Amino acid sequence: MFEVIIGLEVHVQLNTKSKLFCSCPTSFGEEPNTNVCPTCLGLPGALPVLNKEAVYKAIMLGTALKSKINQKSIFNRKNYFYPDLPNGYQISQFEVPIVGLGELVIDFPDGRQKTIGVTRAHLENDAGKSIHTSSGSQVDLNRTGTPLLEIVSEPDMRSAEEAILYLKKLHSIVRYIGISDANMQEGSFRADVNVSIRPKGATNLNTRCEIKNMNSFKFIEKAIHYEVNRHIEAWEDGIHDTEIVQETRLFDADAGETRSMRGKEDAADYRYFPDPDLLPVIITDEMLEKYSKIPELPDEKKARFIKDFGLKEYDASVITSSLETANFFDEMMKEGITGKNATTWLTVELPSRFKEGVSIENSPVGAKKLATMIKAIEDGTISGKAAKEVLDYLMENPDEEIDTVIEKLGLKQVSDDGAILEIIDAIIASNEDKVEQYKAGKDKLFGFFVGQTMKASKGTANPAKVNELLKQRLS
Repeated sequence: MFEVIIGLEVHVQLNTKSKLFCSCPTSFGEEPNTNVCPTCLGLPGALPVLNKEAVYKAIMLGTALKSKINQKSIFNRKNYFYPDLPNGYQISQFEVPIVGLGELVIDFPDGRQKTIGVTRAHLENDAGKSIHTSSGSQVDLNRTGTPLLEIVSEPDMRSAEEAILYLKKLHSIVRYIGISDANMQEGSFRADVNVSIRPKGATNLNTRCEIKNMNSFKFIEKAIHYEVNRHIEAWEDGIHDTEIVQETRLFDADAGETRSMRGKEDAADYRYFPDPDLLPVIITDEMLEKYSKIPELPDEKKARFIKDFGLKEYDASVITSSLETANFFDEMMKEGITGKNATTWLTVELPSRFKEGVSIENSPVGAKKLATMIKAIEDGTISGKAAKEVLDYLMENPDEEIDTVIEKLGLKQVSDDGAILEIIDAIIASNEDKVEQYKAGKDKLFGFFVGQTMKASKGTANPAKVNELLKQRLS
């Protein structure tokens, strides 16, 4: 039996307007090699100037991860050759990063929790992007110099499940505090996955392999499973020491396998030394106090939803897993509706009506309108069944008001005793035989009378009133 050891290095692209060491914009999707200047192209004589916003965002993340914030840190040159790294070195942090030791708590579906250690988080500039086609290779340097925050975990994860829970929690935190859009498709949130194994009970760390630049939770999980099986097979075949070498690998999503990319360097191979063009980064007490005041985190919001609105832990977890959904829920609750109804309509009914390309972010029916409709259910204006028809209509006609739609569709619930009794008396009069059977003990016939009353009212009669008045008439 083997124990899996997983550590993660997550690269978060910070949402600053300009790059880490120059004023070039960081906008995505521009024409290749247009967002560049002498500094990010590494031209002679061009000097880097640190973007202070990136420093502030690093402080925010460190606060969210309960990390030590180093008030003095330095930038280093990390030397290696990439065709899309114009300087021939990356400006990163080595000996002293801005963010030191911290932690992140992951939540399992069964309610268990586990604390994963965070080793550090450091600032660095991104490389460009190589584009390989059948006709040759090209390079786009627009991304060169984009500010990255690299978050390095301790090797505390023991399964693909734990790794994905960690990544999803970190992704959520990054978005909650607003330091990145964390768009995985655009590479704003990507991970290097380090995998090794050891026999159960062993304490040493064996040779690890790094799976580079993963930007899909689904593919990360598959890559980990493949790599673990590769290590186990090598161990069982007695070739672990020769087959498993320290290297960087890529995941082929089509083949579902990892492949060797290059040998993995140690720190000494990068020839780190302090960047002579950059002064140490000094974080004042005033800066630390100001940027440590971060927005409500997912766990805090979850606890508040449970305490203030009576949500079940599972429902609160579902709602807070997405920043947009959590904010939508918060807006709904301002209208004074119950947490239970808000949860059902937000997590079940509304998403079930989304067509392709529609999400909670661009829902035709907004939080206030959905809450107003729920309020109409709770005050007896419409039934839950009628509300589904209202929502169907609103998805196609989002500008119409709730009261107008209810009137237009004829769905207003009848709660007037006299009107309902008139229907009930007519049904009783035309079903005297069934009335006798009910009074003789055939209790199941009560459902028949309820159904007939609702049918006669075209679904507009208040069900609670129908039940109450039928019991009176049939007693």
